[in-house]
Amino acid sequence: MRSLRIAGSAHAHMAVLALGAMGIACTASPAVAAPEEIQVYLDDATAPGKFGLDVHNNYALSGTRAADYPGERPANHVYRMTPEFYYGIAPGLELGAYVLTARAAEGGVHVDGAKMRLKYIAPHDEKQGAYWGVNLEVGRSDLAIAEQPWNYELKGIWGLRRGAWLVAANVDVDASLSAHGGPAELAVDFKVARDVGHDTQLGLETYSELGPLRAPGSIGDRSHRLYAVLDRDCGSFDLEVGIGRGLTSAADPWVLKAIVGLHF
Repeated sequence: MRSLRIAGSAHAHMAVLALGAMGIACTASPAVAAPEEIQVYLDDATAPGKFGLDVHNNYALSGTRAADYPGERPANHVYRMTPEFYYGIAPGLELGAYVLTARAAEGGVHVDGAKMRLKYIAPHDEKQGAYWGVNLEVGRSDLAIAEQPWNYELKGIWGLRRGAWLVAANVDVDASLSAHGGPAELAVDFKVARDVGHDTQLGLETYSELGPLRAPGSIGDRSHRLYAVLDRDCGSFDLEVGIGRGLTSAADPWVLKAIVGLHF
């Protein structure tokens, strides 16, 4: 969401090594990721000492109606709002926290858990060329959205700017911190967008679950979604809106999303 660029530091390089070590150490098991944040990570990073807030919103116009496990809340007609607070702790290094909330189809507001994250973006050109980074999230989720309570996600971030075009990809490893949570799961998110002027980009995003990390299953058995998105820098805030279509039977058929970003 954010367009602020970053410079490197020795502290940030140490952080990425620590994140990698944590990811290797956490060979534990998978969790079903809740769709509280539908976003392809780019090279955004808050300047040291600065705060920001992104409010993630999504609504399943037409979603799954049957639970995948006892206690799960089916997605159909569920509205999720997830405030994400973040703070720049060093150049390229950002600490964040999420509060997961939802309004169920039958009414009633629920707090579904909370997560912390640490993100690193390597030094790179602000306008053109490639960038990379890594993001680690650890949190506790309610049974309504995750079969195991304590979970983590390790996300690799990559992107390239050429002229008016942006291409970005995230590789996600999702797992449970429980000893009996099952194998780690692999997912890939992708974005291509073009600057159309007036601080606006139009693009497409895909979100694809590939199954267990060591033995991905049939693509048709997993959730694959395609979103048409609009990103706009509105000065004091930025906005992303999109509509998504499920491409397989495991995905919610139609989902609306919007992300509003404020920076202090």
